[in-house]
Amino acid sequence: MKTKPFLTHDDVKRILAAAEAEAQANAWAVSIAIVDDGGHLLALSRLDGAAPLTAQIAPAKAHSSALGRRESKAFEDIINQGRVAFLSAPAVQGMLEGGVPILVDGQCIGAVGVSGVKSSDDAAIARAGIAAL
Repeated sequence: MKTKPFLTHDDVKRILAAAEAEAQANAWAVSIAIVDDGGHLLALSRLDGAAPLTAQIAPAKAHSSALGRRESKAFEDIINQGRVAFLSAPAVQGMLEGGVPILVDGQCIGAVGVSGVKSSDDAAIARAGIAAL
């Protein structure tokens, strides 16, 4: 039987704190979601001033990234390149840049999704959180 790494509660707190610090350093009002490898929500933080909708979009981006084992931008690119049929993929939402998988030894153990500013900045916040590991 194989073993695999997983996110601990302390890992989640560390990722969230680093992502929040990156957002606050840039005065970005965002929501930040962290999910496990199955896309299940482990943490959600909606910073002051973030639109309510961001609290729905951030977990969706994280969920898609975790299940797809890649950045959610990859799905956005597929659709933008004309494969609109991909929109019918089951259980995949948040196909916008800003979801970043958490990879350890080549295995996806979860993802961070961010929503509230320009998509590339959302992704930068997510990466800053992951870098705290």
